[in-house]
Amino acid sequence: MIPVLVVNSGSSSFKYQLIDMETEATLASGLVERIGEDIGRAKHTVYPAAALGENAPAVLDASYVQEMPIADHTAGFQVMIDAFTANGPALADHPPIAVGHRVVHGGARFFEPTLITPLVEINISELSVLAPLHNPANLAGIVAARETFADVPHVAVFDTAFHQTLPPAAYTYAIDRKLAEAHRIRRYGFHGTSHKFVSEAAAAFLGRPNSELRQIVFHLGNGASAAAIDRGRSVETSMGLTPLEGLVMGTRSGDLDPAVLLHLARREGMTIDELDQLLNKRSGLMGMAGMSDHRDLKAAIEDGDKHALLAYEVYVHRLRAYAGAYLAQLGGVDVISFTAGVGENAPLVRASALETLGFAGIEIDSERNLSSERGIRVISTDASPVTVLVVPTDEELEIARQTLSVARS
Repeated sequence: MIPVLVVNSGSSSFKYQLIDMETEATLASGLVERIGEDIGRAKHTVYPAAALGENAPAVLDASYVQEMPIADHTAGFQVMIDAFTANGPALADHPPIAVGHRVVHGGARFFEPTLITPLVEINISELSVLAPLHNPANLAGIVAARETFADVPHVAVFDTAFHQTLPPAAYTYAIDRKLAEAHRIRRYGFHGTSHKFVSEAAAAFLGRPNSELRQIVFHLGNGASAAAIDRGRSVETSMGLTPLEGLVMGTRSGDLDPAVLLHLARREGMTIDELDQLLNKRSGLMGMAGMSDHRDLKAAIEDGDKHALLAYEVYVHRLRAYAGAYLAQLGGVDVISFTAGVGENAPLVRASALETLGFAGIEIDSERNLSSERGIRVISTDASPVTVLVVPTDEELEIARQTLSVARS
Protein backbone atom coordinates (compact mmCIF):
# COMPACT_ATOMS: atom_id res chain seq x y z
CA MET A 1 0.00 0.00 0.00
CA ILE A 2 1.22 3.51 -0.91
CA PRO A 3 -1.08 6.01 0.87
CA VAL A 4 -1.01 9.65 -0.27
CA LEU A 5 -3.15 12.30 1.43
CA VAL A 6 -4.60 15.07 -0.77
CA VAL A 7 -5.72 18.33 0.84
CA ASN A 8 -7.77 21.13 -0.73
CA SER A 9 -7.98 23.95 1.79
CA GLY A 10 -10.38 26.90 1.84
CA SER A 11 -10.59 29.83 4.21
CA SER A 12 -13.03 28.13 6.61
CA SER A 13 -12.92 24.52 5.44
CA PHE A 14 -10.79 21.85 3.83
CA LYS A 15 -11.46 18.69 1.88
CA TYR A 16 -9.23 15.65 2.08
CA GLN A 17 -8.82 12.32 0.37
CA LEU A 18 -6.59 9.36 1.20
CA ILE A 19 -5.61 7.42 -1.92
CA ASP A 20 -3.71 4.16 -2.21
CA MET A 21 -1.39 4.88 -5.13
CA GLU A 22 -0.65 1.20 -5.56
CA THR A 23 -4.20 0.71 -6.86
CA GLU A 24 -5.24 4.39 -7.22
CA ALA A 25 -8.30 3.57 -5.11
CA THR A 26 -9.76 6.07 -2.66
CA LEU A 27 -9.64 4.75 0.89
CA ALA A 28 -11.40 7.64 2.62
CA SER A 29 -12.43 11.22 2.03
CA GLY A 30 -13.85 14.01 4.12
CA LEU A 31 -14.80 17.62 4.64
CA VAL A 32 -14.03 19.75 7.67
CA GLU A 33 -16.01 22.97 7.50
CA ARG A 34 -17.24 26.01 9.44
CA ILE A 35 -13.77 26.43 10.89
CA GLY A 36 -13.69 29.36 13.32
CA GLU A 37 -17.47 29.41 13.81
CA ASP A 38 -19.28 28.53 17.02
CA ILE A 39 -20.01 25.01 15.76
CA GLY A 40 -17.91 23.28 13.12
CA ARG A 41 -18.81 20.20 11.12
CA ALA A 42 -16.76 17.22 9.95
CA LYS A 43 -17.80 14.47 7.57
CA HIS A 44 -15.64 11.39 7.03
CA THR A 45 -16.45 8.73 4.43
CA VAL A 46 -14.84 5.30 4.24
CA TYR A 47 -14.87 3.33 0.98
CA PRO A 48 -14.76 -0.43 0.28
CA ALA A 49 -11.15 -0.08 -0.91
CA ALA A 50 -10.22 0.62 2.72
CA ALA A 51 -10.83 -3.02 3.73
CA LEU A 52 -7.44 -3.82 5.29
CA GLY A 53 -7.72 -7.21 6.91
CA GLU A 54 -8.05 -6.89 10.68
CA ASN A 55 -8.16 -3.11 10.39
CA ALA A 56 -11.17 -3.06 8.08
CA PRO A 57 -13.95 -0.73 9.28
CA ALA A 58 -17.15 -2.40 10.43
CA VAL A 59 -19.23 -0.63 7.78
CA LEU A 60 -17.84 0.04 4.32
CA ASP A 61 -18.73 2.93 2.02
CA ALA A 62 -20.21 4.71 5.03
CA SER A 63 -20.16 8.32 6.19
CA TYR A 64 -19.69 9.64 9.71
CA VAL A 65 -20.68 13.18 10.69
CA GLN A 66 -19.89 15.09 13.85
CA GLU A 67 -20.24 18.67 15.03
CA MET A 68 -18.02 20.54 17.48
CA PRO A 69 -16.12 23.83 17.73
CA ILE A 70 -13.12 23.87 15.36
CA ALA A 71 -10.95 26.85 16.21
CA ASP A 72 -8.56 26.82 13.23
CA HIS A 73 -7.08 24.64 10.51
CA THR A 74 -4.66 22.96 12.94
CA ALA A 75 -7.61 21.93 15.12
CA GLY A 76 -9.37 20.80 11.96
CA PHE A 77 -6.53 18.46 11.08
CA GLN A 78 -6.74 16.91 14.53
CA VAL A 79 -10.46 16.34 13.93
CA MET A 80 -9.53 14.61 10.67
CA ILE A 81 -6.93 12.41 12.42
CA ASP A 82 -9.50 11.46 15.06
CA ALA A 83 -12.00 10.55 12.32
CA PHE A 84 -9.47 8.22 10.69
CA THR A 85 -8.73 6.64 14.08
CA ALA A 86 -12.38 6.15 15.00
CA ASN A 87 -13.77 5.10 11.62
CA GLY A 88 -10.81 3.87 9.59
CA PRO A 89 -8.51 3.35 7.94
CA ALA A 90 -6.22 4.06 10.89
CA LEU A 91 -3.39 6.35 9.84
CA ALA A 92 -1.21 4.87 12.56
CA ASP A 93 -1.21 1.61 10.61
CA HIS A 94 -1.11 3.17 7.15
CA PRO A 95 0.45 6.64 7.43
CA PRO A 96 0.58 8.76 4.26
CA ILE A 97 4.01 8.77 2.62
CA ALA A 98 3.35 12.29 1.31
CA VAL A 99 0.72 15.04 1.40
CA GLY A 100 -0.37 16.82 -1.77
CA HIS A 101 -1.90 20.30 -1.64
CA ARG A 102 -4.02 22.07 -4.21
CA VAL A 103 -2.81 25.65 -4.64
CA VAL A 104 -4.83 27.87 -6.94
CA HIS A 105 -2.26 30.38 -8.17
CA GLY A 106 1.36 29.70 -8.96
CA GLY A 107 1.84 32.79 -11.10
CA ALA A 108 4.73 32.48 -13.55
CA ARG A 109 6.96 31.04 -10.81
CA PHE A 110 5.62 27.49 -10.54
CA PHE A 111 5.16 25.32 -13.63
CA GLU A 112 5.36 21.88 -12.03
CA PRO A 113 4.49 20.16 -8.74
CA THR A 114 6.84 21.56 -6.11
CA LEU A 115 8.20 20.27 -2.82
CA ILE A 116 7.02 22.71 -0.16
CA THR A 117 9.74 24.51 1.78
CA PRO A 118 9.61 27.72 3.83
CA LEU A 119 10.69 29.61 0.70
CA VAL A 120 7.85 28.05 -1.32
CA GLU A 121 5.40 29.09 1.39
CA ILE A 122 6.69 32.67 1.12
CA ASN A 123 6.19 32.57 -2.65
CA ILE A 124 2.64 31.24 -2.30
CA SER A 125 1.92 34.05 0.14
CA GLU A 126 3.38 36.68 -2.20
CA LEU A 127 1.22 35.36 -5.04
CA SER A 128 -1.88 36.02 -2.92
CA VAL A 129 -2.09 39.40 -4.63
CA LEU A 130 -3.18 37.47 -7.74
CA ALA A 131 -5.59 35.18 -5.85
CA PRO A 132 -6.59 36.90 -2.60
CA LEU A 133 -9.55 34.59 -2.00
CA HIS A 134 -7.63 31.37 -2.57
CA ASN A 135 -3.88 31.39 -1.92
CA PRO A 136 -4.09 32.54 1.73
CA ALA A 137 -6.58 29.75 2.42
CA ASN A 138 -4.43 27.20 0.58
CA LEU A 139 -1.44 28.34 2.64
CA ALA A 140 -3.35 28.01 5.92
CA GLY A 141 -4.01 24.37 5.07
CA ILE A 142 -0.37 23.81 4.16
CA VAL A 143 0.89 25.26 7.45
CA ALA A 144 -1.56 23.17 9.50
CA ALA A 145 -0.83 20.00 7.55
CA ARG A 146 2.94 20.42 7.89
CA GLU A 147 2.48 20.70 11.66
CA THR A 148 0.32 17.58 11.71
CA PHE A 149 2.44 15.50 9.30
CA ALA A 150 5.88 16.87 10.03
CA ASP A 151 7.89 13.86 8.91
CA VAL A 152 6.64 13.42 5.33
CA PRO A 153 7.15 15.52 2.19
CA HIS A 154 4.46 18.04 1.30
CA VAL A 155 3.92 18.94 -2.36
CA ALA A 156 2.11 21.92 -3.89
CA VAL A 157 0.20 21.24 -7.11
CA PHE A 158 -0.82 24.49 -8.80
CA ASP A 159 -4.03 25.02 -10.81
CA THR A 160 -2.10 27.35 -13.12
CA ALA A 161 0.92 25.11 -13.74
CA PHE A 162 -0.43 23.14 -16.71
CA HIS A 163 -1.03 26.37 -18.61
CA GLN A 164 2.54 27.62 -18.24
CA THR A 165 3.14 26.24 -21.76
CA LEU A 166 0.92 28.96 -23.27
CA PRO A 167 2.84 30.91 -25.91
CA PRO A 168 3.37 34.64 -25.30
CA ALA A 169 0.79 35.50 -27.97
CA ALA A 170 -1.82 33.61 -25.95
CA TYR A 171 -0.98 34.87 -22.46
CA THR A 172 -0.19 38.52 -23.21
CA TYR A 173 -2.88 41.17 -22.73
CA ALA A 174 -2.81 44.18 -25.04
CA ILE A 175 -2.31 46.85 -22.38
CA ASP A 176 0.63 49.06 -21.46
CA ARG A 177 3.62 46.71 -21.32
CA LYS A 178 5.39 48.31 -18.35
CA LEU A 179 2.20 48.39 -16.30
CA ALA A 180 1.49 44.74 -17.13
CA GLU A 181 5.01 43.71 -16.16
CA ALA A 182 4.95 45.70 -12.93
CA HIS A 183 1.74 44.04 -11.76
CA ARG A 184 2.22 40.61 -13.38
CA ILE A 185 -0.87 41.05 -15.53
CA ARG A 186 -1.21 38.21 -18.04
CA ARG A 187 -3.35 35.16 -18.70
CA TYR A 188 -2.51 32.32 -16.31
CA GLY A 189 -5.45 29.94 -16.73
CA PHE A 190 -7.01 27.66 -14.14
CA HIS A 191 -8.48 24.16 -13.78
CA GLY A 192 -5.08 23.00 -15.07
CA THR A 193 -5.06 19.87 -12.92
CA SER A 194 -8.37 18.81 -14.43
CA HIS A 195 -7.40 19.67 -17.99
CA LYS A 196 -4.19 17.66 -17.62
CA PHE A 197 -5.97 14.66 -16.11
CA VAL A 198 -8.76 14.62 -18.70
CA SER A 199 -6.53 15.05 -21.76
CA GLU A 200 -4.22 12.26 -20.60
CA ALA A 201 -7.16 10.00 -19.68
CA ALA A 202 -8.68 10.59 -23.14
CA ALA A 203 -5.46 9.60 -24.87
CA ALA A 204 -5.10 6.48 -22.73
CA PHE A 205 -8.72 5.50 -23.34
CA LEU A 206 -8.26 5.80 -27.10
CA GLY A 207 -4.95 3.97 -27.00
CA ARG A 208 -3.17 6.83 -28.74
CA PRO A 209 -0.08 8.77 -27.66
CA ASN A 210 -1.01 12.08 -26.07
CA SER A 211 1.92 13.56 -27.97
CA GLU A 212 0.03 13.03 -31.25
CA LEU A 213 -3.38 14.45 -30.35
CA ARG A 214 -4.97 17.86 -30.72
CA GLN A 215 -7.58 18.15 -27.99
CA ILE A 216 -10.20 20.56 -26.71
CA VAL A 217 -11.34 20.04 -23.12
CA PHE A 218 -14.46 21.68 -21.68
CA HIS A 219 -14.41 21.69 -17.87
CA LEU A 220 -18.01 22.68 -17.16
CA GLY A 221 -19.04 23.04 -13.54
CA ASN A 222 -20.23 26.03 -11.55
CA GLY A 223 -16.88 27.40 -12.63
CA ALA A 224 -16.14 26.64 -16.27
CA SER A 225 -13.15 26.78 -18.58
CA ALA A 226 -11.98 25.48 -21.93
CA ALA A 227 -8.47 24.53 -23.01
CA ALA A 228 -6.82 23.84 -26.35
CA ILE A 229 -4.18 21.16 -25.85
CA ASP A 230 -1.73 20.53 -28.65
CA ARG A 231 0.10 17.23 -28.26
CA GLY A 232 0.00 17.35 -24.48
CA ARG A 233 0.74 21.06 -24.09
CA SER A 234 -1.83 23.71 -23.20
CA VAL A 235 -1.65 26.39 -25.91
CA GLU A 236 -4.83 28.34 -25.15
CA THR A 237 -7.31 28.53 -22.29
CA SER A 238 -10.35 30.61 -21.49
CA MET A 239 -9.65 31.77 -17.93
CA GLY A 240 -7.15 34.58 -17.56
CA LEU A 241 -5.48 36.59 -14.80
CA THR A 242 -8.29 35.30 -12.60
CA PRO A 243 -10.96 32.60 -12.98
CA LEU A 244 -13.44 35.29 -14.07
CA GLU A 245 -12.59 35.44 -17.78
CA GLY A 246 -13.97 33.17 -20.48
CA LEU A 247 -17.09 31.02 -20.50
CA VAL A 248 -20.40 31.92 -18.86
CA MET A 249 -20.46 30.29 -15.43
CA GLY A 250 -22.87 29.71 -12.58
CA THR A 251 -22.35 33.10 -10.95
CA ARG A 252 -19.46 34.59 -12.96
CA SER A 253 -19.87 36.69 -16.09
CA GLY A 254 -17.02 35.33 -18.17
CA ASP A 255 -15.95 37.56 -21.07
CA LEU A 256 -17.16 41.14 -20.76
CA ASP A 257 -16.34 44.47 -22.38
CA PRO A 258 -14.22 46.17 -19.67
CA ALA A 259 -15.97 49.44 -20.46
CA VAL A 260 -19.07 47.99 -18.80
CA LEU A 261 -17.32 48.43 -15.46
CA LEU A 262 -16.39 52.01 -16.25
CA HIS A 263 -19.98 52.70 -17.29
CA LEU A 264 -21.41 51.23 -14.07
CA ALA A 265 -18.90 53.09 -11.94
CA ARG A 266 -19.87 56.37 -13.57
CA ARG A 267 -23.62 55.86 -13.84
CA GLU A 268 -24.35 53.77 -10.74
CA GLY A 269 -21.47 54.94 -8.56
CA MET A 270 -20.49 51.34 -7.94
CA THR A 271 -17.27 50.78 -5.98
CA ILE A 272 -14.51 48.33 -6.90
CA ASP A 273 -15.75 45.89 -4.26
CA GLU A 274 -19.32 46.16 -5.54
CA LEU A 275 -18.18 45.52 -9.11
CA ASP A 276 -16.14 42.54 -7.93
CA GLN A 277 -19.22 41.15 -6.17
CA LEU A 278 -21.34 41.76 -9.26
CA LEU A 279 -19.05 39.91 -11.67
CA ASN A 280 -18.21 36.99 -9.38
CA LYS A 281 -21.44 36.40 -7.44
CA ARG A 282 -24.34 38.07 -9.27
CA SER A 283 -23.57 37.36 -12.91
CA GLY A 284 -23.49 34.35 -15.21
CA LEU A 285 -26.57 32.15 -15.09
CA MET A 286 -27.48 33.59 -11.69
CA GLY A 287 -27.47 37.14 -13.00
CA MET A 288 -29.46 36.35 -16.13
CA ALA A 289 -31.93 33.79 -14.81
CA GLY A 290 -31.79 33.96 -11.01
CA MET A 291 -30.37 30.45 -10.70
CA SER A 292 -26.93 28.92 -11.12
CA ASP A 293 -27.70 25.18 -11.22
CA HIS A 294 -28.26 23.71 -14.69
CA ARG A 295 -30.89 21.32 -13.34
CA ASP A 296 -32.93 24.27 -12.09
CA LEU A 297 -32.33 26.08 -15.38
CA LYS A 298 -33.60 23.12 -17.39
CA ALA A 299 -36.75 22.86 -15.24
CA ALA A 300 -37.39 26.59 -15.61
CA ILE A 301 -37.03 26.40 -19.39
CA GLU A 302 -39.53 23.53 -19.49
CA ASP A 303 -41.92 25.74 -17.48
CA GLY A 304 -41.64 28.45 -20.12
CA ASP A 305 -39.28 30.84 -18.29
CA LYS A 306 -37.98 33.14 -21.04
CA HIS A 307 -35.12 34.46 -18.89
CA ALA A 308 -33.89 30.93 -18.25
CA LEU A 309 -34.08 30.15 -21.97
CA LEU A 310 -32.05 33.23 -22.88
CA ALA A 311 -29.47 32.42 -20.20
CA TYR A 312 -29.08 28.93 -21.66
CA GLU A 313 -28.71 30.33 -25.18
CA VAL A 314 -26.05 32.79 -24.04
CA TYR A 315 -24.23 29.96 -22.25
CA VAL A 316 -24.24 27.75 -25.36
CA HIS A 317 -23.33 30.65 -27.66
CA ARG A 318 -20.13 31.20 -25.66
CA LEU A 319 -19.27 27.47 -25.73
CA ARG A 320 -19.57 27.41 -29.51
CA ALA A 321 -17.47 30.55 -29.83
CA TYR A 322 -14.62 28.99 -27.89
CA ALA A 323 -14.91 25.66 -29.69
CA GLY A 324 -14.60 27.45 -33.03
CA ALA A 325 -11.71 29.61 -31.86
CA TYR A 326 -9.77 26.61 -30.58
CA LEU A 327 -10.40 24.68 -33.78
CA ALA A 328 -8.69 27.54 -35.56
CA GLN A 329 -5.83 27.79 -33.06
CA LEU A 330 -5.13 24.05 -33.26
CA GLY A 331 -5.64 23.80 -37.03
CA GLY A 332 -8.24 21.07 -36.46
CA VAL A 333 -8.98 18.75 -33.58
CA ASP A 334 -8.81 15.01 -32.91
CA VAL A 335 -10.62 14.79 -29.57
CA ILE A 336 -13.15 16.94 -27.70
CA SER A 337 -13.85 16.02 -24.07
CA PHE A 338 -16.51 17.20 -21.63
CA THR A 339 -15.90 16.95 -17.90
CA ALA A 340 -17.00 18.18 -14.43
CA GLY A 341 -20.56 18.40 -13.08
CA VAL A 342 -22.29 19.91 -16.09
CA GLY A 343 -19.99 18.45 -18.71
CA GLU A 344 -20.47 14.93 -17.37
CA ASN A 345 -24.21 15.09 -16.61
CA ALA A 346 -25.91 17.45 -19.08
CA PRO A 347 -26.31 15.78 -22.50
CA LEU A 348 -28.33 18.73 -23.82
CA VAL A 349 -25.42 21.10 -23.13
CA ARG A 350 -22.97 18.79 -24.91
CA ALA A 351 -25.20 18.41 -27.94
CA SER A 352 -25.99 22.13 -28.11
CA ALA A 353 -22.34 23.14 -27.81
CA LEU A 354 -21.31 21.07 -30.83
CA GLU A 355 -24.52 21.28 -32.86
CA THR A 356 -23.16 23.73 -35.44
CA LEU A 357 -19.71 22.14 -35.82
CA GLY A 358 -20.56 19.38 -38.25
CA PHE A 359 -18.46 21.18 -40.87
CA ALA A 360 -15.38 20.31 -38.75
CA GLY A 361 -16.17 16.58 -38.74
CA ILE A 362 -17.96 16.51 -35.39
CA GLU A 363 -20.95 14.14 -35.24
CA ILE A 364 -22.73 13.38 -31.96
CA ASP A 365 -24.54 10.07 -31.54
CA SER A 366 -27.81 10.99 -29.81
CA GLU A 367 -28.29 7.63 -28.13
CA ARG A 368 -24.74 7.54 -26.79
CA ASN A 369 -24.98 11.13 -25.61
CA LEU A 370 -28.22 10.45 -23.71
CA SER A 371 -26.90 7.27 -22.10
CA SER A 372 -26.84 7.22 -18.30
CA GLU A 373 -23.68 5.12 -18.38
CA ARG A 374 -20.97 6.34 -16.04
CA GLY A 375 -17.26 6.46 -16.60
CA ILE A 376 -15.29 7.55 -19.64
CA ARG A 377 -17.21 6.98 -22.85
CA VAL A 378 -17.55 7.94 -26.52
CA ILE A 379 -20.58 10.04 -27.49
CA SER A 380 -19.67 10.69 -31.14
CA THR A 381 -20.70 8.45 -34.03
CA ASP A 382 -18.40 5.75 -35.33
CA ALA A 383 -18.09 7.73 -38.58
CA SER A 384 -17.14 11.00 -36.87
CA PRO A 385 -13.56 12.05 -37.76
CA VAL A 386 -13.44 13.85 -34.40
CA THR A 387 -13.91 11.70 -31.30
CA VAL A 388 -16.11 13.28 -28.64
CA LEU A 389 -15.82 11.92 -25.12
CA VAL A 390 -17.28 12.32 -21.67
CA VAL A 391 -14.38 11.99 -19.23
CA PRO A 392 -15.06 12.11 -15.48
CA THR A 393 -12.37 14.29 -13.96
CA ASP A 394 -10.43 13.31 -10.84
CA GLU A 395 -8.36 16.25 -9.69
CA GLU A 396 -7.53 14.59 -6.37
CA LEU A 397 -6.03 11.56 -8.13
CA GLU A 398 -4.04 13.84 -10.43
CA ILE A 399 -2.71 15.76 -7.41
CA ALA A 400 -1.82 12.44 -5.75
CA ARG A 401 0.01 11.27 -8.88
CA GLN A 402 2.03 14.45 -9.09
CA THR A 403 2.71 14.39 -5.36
CA LEU A 404 4.03 10.84 -5.54
CA SER A 405 6.29 11.71 -8.47
CA VAL A 406 7.90 14.50 -6.45
CA ALA A 407 8.12 12.43 -3.26
CA ARG A 408 9.94 9.67 -5.12
CA SER A 409 12.36 11.98 -6.93
